[in-house]
Amino acid sequence: MTEPAPRWLSDEQQQTWRRFVEVLIRVPAALEAQLQRDAGLTHMGYIVLVYLSEQPGRRLAMSRLAKSVSASLSRLSHVVARLEGQGWVYRERDPADGRVQIAVLTDEGFAKVAETAPGHAEAVQQLVFDRLSPAQTRQLAKLAAALLQEPLTGNAARPTLGR
Repeated sequence: MTEPAPRWLSDEQQQTWRRFVEVLIRVPAALEAQLQRDAGLTHMGYIVLVYLSEQPGRRLAMSRLAKSVSASLSRLSHVVARLEGQGWVYRERDPADGRVQIAVLTDEGFAKVAETAPGHAEAVQQLVFDRLSPAQTRQLAKLAAALLQEPLTGNAARPTLGR
């Protein structure tokens, strides 16, 4: 049985893909730099703090938090350990199920989010939304929803560049 022929990218797809990859590299790097410079936080650390700040009781099971912030449980554990070291988060066992660890945002962590959010929002405005019209912003929301609609499959890991 022969493998199907590779589905090479058209010239237009290739150009579009490369520009998209550039966005995927440059925007997160700029946001990471802003957060490091202004707040001493990694982007993932900030995302974890913000997500916890939006939860009832500012707490969530680590497994659910990992899924919510699109991180492996291992990566999240490292991020939370750093946040614990700063006094912004602590972990406790779920009293109903001792196998479950819960991440809890401290008052200091909530204050850190409140202090950091304005500068981060300004960076997002400058890097993304100031460059888009309202119609492009709506289109970006639709594109993001379409790209996030299904989980990636093994086929998505195949090389897509080149001919």
